[in-house]
Amino acid sequence: MAQNPDEQKQPASQGASEKYTVEKQADGTISIKIHVPAADIDKVREQIVSELVKQVDLPGFRKGTAPRKLAEEKLKTESIREEVLKKTLTNEYVAAVKALNINPIINPRIHVEQFAEGTDLEFVADTCEEPKVDLKSYKDEIEKIKPAPKIIVPGQPEQKDDSNKKLDDILSAALSVAEITIPKVLIEQEASRLLSQLLEEIKRLGVTLDNYLASRGKKDEELRKEYEERAERDLKLEFMLRKIADEEKISVEKEDIEHAIGAISDEKQRQEIASNPYLVAAIIRQQKTLDFLSNL
Repeated sequence: MAQNPDEQKQPASQGASEKYTVEKQADGTISIKIHVPAADIDKVREQIVSELVKQVDLPGFRKGTAPRKLAEEKLKTESIREEVLKKTLTNEYVAAVKALNINPIINPRIHVEQFAEGTDLEFVADTCEEPKVDLKSYKDEIEKIKPAPKIIVPGQPEQKDDSNKKLDDILSAALSVAEITIPKVLIEQEASRLLSQLLEEIKRLGVTLDNYLASRGKKDEELRKEYEERAERDLKLEFMLRKIADEEKISVEKEDIEHAIGAISDEKQRQEIASNPYLVAAIIRQQKTLDFLSNL
């Protein structure tokens, strides 16, 4: 089969070439195929079984002291298999991105290709790094936006702020020239998150998904496509603002975070937000970036 010209198949670094194969697609999606020998899986299984038998209760024995053979008979084969798979996938993926010098920004999408008792494990992990952003001449594009016309009402004082450019227009102008390719795996993950929020909302309203779709005259695949398009634009905007903040050296000081948290009147909410200062800093930095764009 001919190789897709948009994909680059790369062997892993020396020393790991037998274990990893990497395909980097044009949109930035990174597919890592990982091969795990059966012997390595057996070691993981031994560790898990050793831990599980300690939790087995058998008549006549204190917890964890029953003969291993008897204790193992009480363990569920499927439960052991699931635990072995979960631990192996996690450990091997973490080792792979470290060995391959990849800096993922999302949790991987895993597809197990082969996994059976006594055989090697083969799986593919799809992930991505932060997309590259070329802002091009975004400031020139923003300058082309014509200010909104002033609204003059007879007998009323002139409104001062109506001549300002609308933020939506500014962002649309910047996005129209910026070059940003969002990996499909990232778009799909974000769309799934947005759809999960939607499902929670309509569930609270006591509406079924079928009824919701019928009310909008849409099918499942149409709704999914709509949310993937929304996710792509949201992600492009997020990474564009981050790039602008980097180029303009927009920073957040400790005082900014303290002021933002202190302005929250609800004590419980204030404590919750204060527990994640990095999130607060990210929100403040984004707002500062929006303010910067509004003043261009």
